[in-house]
Amino acid sequence: MNKFTYLFVSTISALGLAACNSGAKVESDLDATEIVSEQIAVEKSVLAKKNLSIWPTIASEVKADAALERQVQRLLSNMTLAQKVAQMIQPEIRDITPEDMRKYGFGSYLNGGGAFPNNNKHATPQDWIALAEAMYQASIDDSLDGSTIPTMWGTDAVHGHNNVIGATLFPHNIGLGAANNPGLVEKIAKITATEVMVTGIDWVFAPTVATVRDDRWGRTYEGYSEDPEIVRSYAASVVKGLQGHAGNDFLGDDRVISTIKHFIGDGGTVAGDDQGDNLASEQDLYDLHAQGYVGGLTAGAQSVMASFNSWHGDKIHGHRYLITDVLKNKMGFDGFVVGDWNGHGQIVGCTNDNCPQAANAGLDIFMVPTDAWKPLMENTIAQVKQGVIPQARIDDAVSRILRVKLRAGLFNKPSPANRLFSGKTELVGSEAHREVARQAVRESLVLLKNKANILPLSPKLNILVAGDAAHNIGKQSGGWSITWQGTNNSNEDFPDGSSIYEGLASQVQAAGGKITLSENGQFSQKPDVAIVVFGEEPYAEGHGDKDNLAYQRGMQTDLALLKKLKAQGIPVVSIFISGRPMWMNAELNASDAFVAAWLPGSEGKAIADVLLTDKNKKIQHDFKGKLSFSWPKTSTQVVNRFDEVYEPLLPYGFGLTYQDSAEQELLSDTLSEEVSSDESAVKNTAIFAGKVAKPWRMFLTSNMQSSELKSNSATLPGAIYRTVDKVVQEDAFRLETNSSAKAGILFSSSFREDLSFELEKNSALVMTVKREANISKSVAVEMHCESEGDPLDSCRAAIDIQKQLQAIPQGQWQDIVINLRCFADKGLAMNKIVSPFALYTEGAVKLSISNIRFESQTKVPENSSIQCP
Repeated sequence: MNKFTYLFVSTISALGLAACNSGAKVESDLDATEIVSEQIAVEKSVLAKKNLSIWPTIASEVKADAALERQVQRLLSNMTLAQKVAQMIQPEIRDITPEDMRKYGFGSYLNGGGAFPNNNKHATPQDWIALAEAMYQASIDDSLDGSTIPTMWGTDAVHGHNNVIGATLFPHNIGLGAANNPGLVEKIAKITATEVMVTGIDWVFAPTVATVRDDRWGRTYEGYSEDPEIVRSYAASVVKGLQGHAGNDFLGDDRVISTIKHFIGDGGTVAGDDQGDNLASEQDLYDLHAQGYVGGLTAGAQSVMASFNSWHGDKIHGHRYLITDVLKNKMGFDGFVVGDWNGHGQIVGCTNDNCPQAANAGLDIFMVPTDAWKPLMENTIAQVKQGVIPQARIDDAVSRILRVKLRAGLFNKPSPANRLFSGKTELVGSEAHREVARQAVRESLVLLKNKANILPLSPKLNILVAGDAAHNIGKQSGGWSITWQGTNNSNEDFPDGSSIYEGLASQVQAAGGKITLSENGQFSQKPDVAIVVFGEEPYAEGHGDKDNLAYQRGMQTDLALLKKLKAQGIPVVSIFISGRPMWMNAELNASDAFVAAWLPGSEGKAIADVLLTDKNKKIQHDFKGKLSFSWPKTSTQVVNRFDEVYEPLLPYGFGLTYQDSAEQELLSDTLSEEVSSDESAVKNTAIFAGKVAKPWRMFLTSNMQSSELKSNSATLPGAIYRTVDKVVQEDAFRLETNSSAKAGILFSSSFREDLSFELEKNSALVMTVKREANISKSVAVEMHCESEGDPLDSCRAAIDIQKQLQAIPQGQWQDIVINLRCFADKGLAMNKIVSPFALYTEGAVKLSISNIRFESQTKVPENSSIQCP
């Protein structure tokens, strides 16, 4: 489009006038010449602050092909506007059917984290193939939409094919960064491509190439390092592993399309706030946050995913300078840019179903889960007809999509059910694949402390294995493991995987030693040594954001276990499971040896290969891992390699081996455990914050039936549950009931919990809710406590919130705040809580609920709390 057209369109969008309803005419009372003059001034101001010379022109190993470009133009010239826009729409498998695909011909579709064929977590590879085949056949059926262009399926396979039961799960990226082995990483990516292709999927949303500058970020473990050096190298390795090498096996029958993400700056937001604002200078944006794109684009990555974050206040999804001027024009990227989960809807003036600004900025594919895909498609078509989105921009986007599909051979390959690896389920989690994963685990381990060379241990000793992560494959795998958050999994969900305890037990028993598993550290015979495996609970994305890096802040149960064992004269070896370095001086002091194991994935048994000698006291594998993230000296320290003032507890690149002398130890048993007043403040007690907080479990109830909620949807007679989005993906849930049963939601614990401190703090029970229909009958919020007479019985107290719910404007999120004294006055024993929150009704309700927590009433606006009668 010419400059005049661009300026006019940009101005209309910026004024919010482009966010029109489907079919509505874009109008403005402003004179067009005034609009253009104003926008020219804005453009000059913006461009004056930008410096394209910072950015390189990338010489991609995938070269332009004139014959392929002619094919692109032939296809494009025969497409209708509706067919073109459909190529730009990417809905989610929970929101479309093969019939929708047949009718509209979407260019692609995805499964989000925790989405499965038939909504079945335990869907088999055959179930995945069946859905892929049905969608493919519908896409090439021109009976309704007139198009035979094949669709493609995208998935988040971020540490193996992590959505599929039985797949090989590799260490998360933070562990691979510690291994610093690009060749190994390429091998892992190739295995991932193979296991993905067994299920009929074409496209992987990986690698993440964030350079993480603040470890409070909930996606820290998705980054390889705080330093761009490793990130750049690994980006190229993963792209080649997934796609193959240009000019050799590029996008052959055994490869998938890769995506480098999230463009750009997601690892550098203020305070590590997920989807927050990156305030780096343009030079730092390139030097620190763009190096993964230099490596990945050079290797020939065919897609780039836009990031949720902003740069100096402007959302990347709508950032024309970065997406079009920098990435496409200056860097020369000729693949397509896909959005992230409704990320376009976060642009000022946009909604999930209406966003010409994103298309005009250069977004080629809208990732649009939920039912917003249809109005978005209709609005986009209308906006092209009205000139709000130029036809040339649509043609450019679709040309890019077609170019990648042709390069990937999607027009010529067999259908998903008939491809090279389809249905070869013996490849999913094969022993050969798992052996590579075990190598990655061994190389990712970082030895931080080894007092008196206590490690390696003889397998002939009497060993106690303790800690809640010792025999928990889900916890050691972290987020993005079967489910999005990595929660609600059991060891049975990882067939042929192994826990850390299982690896130790196998070798100890074979050598004639003795081993005991006791999560709480109990034993009948005093052991020679205790191996304690503990760490962070699984999380993903913003749900893992922290305000500081103190481990188990305000609830140091793992430290208590370490100290209990030490007090009995038992040497302690700590294995720490985490998605980031953390401030845990007390735990380090209480450990004779300390291993940072990160999130090793499904092959926990490999840790024993490094910790134990063979039966002849010979070292099996030495430690190889080195810190790719600096270890913090305090819980509030933000520290990175090459900082002007660089004073971490342990520096970037640190990691002991069995060959090191005592002089190379940097940690003593007398690290300062002192915390400042802001660090020691007790946080709000969460019940639900995008995921169920430990130790609670969540149930859907109806009359006498209940179902524990371990997936993103569930149904009982009279009650429907489904996860929904409030701020980020699936951070809330919707409860819909009819009047046929007493139904609701219950959070409970297997044991009673002492929450009396919340009453002492004068706390309130707070829930963030959105009413989506009228409330005609009582809605009770309850808390339950264990009865004195019968532990299986419970006392309860209820507060009716119908009036407060009905007062909330329909469709708006608001807090409902209930003074805890209201429950206590009804006889609730706060020191014996078995359910901190339950909501029941016998009426018809439709409520979305997010962020259920206890909060000090000093933070609650005056007069907003429900006071006791």
